[in-house]
Amino acid sequence: MLEVTPSMSVRSVWMKTKVLMLPSFQLLGFRVEATVETFESGLGRELHSRLLERKSEITYRKENHVFLLQMYPMDEHFDAKRDPFSHFIGFEVTQAGPPPTGMVHHEVEASEYVVGTHKGPESGLQNTYDYLYGLWPQESGRSLKCYDFEIWDERYSPESLDNEIDIYVALKNIGDSE
Repeated sequence: MLEVTPSMSVRSVWMKTKVLMLPSFQLLGFRVEATVETFESGLGRELHSRLLERKSEITYRKENHVFLLQMYPMDEHFDAKRDPFSHFIGFEVTQAGPPPTGMVHHEVEASEYVVGTHKGPESGLQNTYDYLYGLWPQESGRSLKCYDFEIWDERYSPESLDNEIDIYVALKNIGDSE
């Protein structure tokens, strides 16, 4: 289940969130274009396995946490279930070097993020995203940028009730135009 913050709820879904500023950081891994359905139907697991098999090739790896960065088109009619978007799965690195064959480098800009932790099976993740992209911006008065990322650390156990995934949704600066 999700933790509770009294002022923010989505019907029966409650979530504790925080806003924090992160500096820019570097990722190294695999990038694909796919709908959420295609990614979740096996492509994501395949890329995750391939990344773990090849992690020794990634020099300057900061930690063993896997990042799933999702970058969406700037289109008000975008639908993740229907429209393809960029998925990047990789490790944070302390510096950019030549990427291993088949991998790419990506720099994530410094930004402010709303952060929430999904608790429970990955199959229920959509409720967490619905909250972070739906009710949270309405109640907070903040606008979202067109990307987010998940961190899969030692708590990541996709279909376990004990699974936890930290989700970071990038925020526009206060005063930036929509």
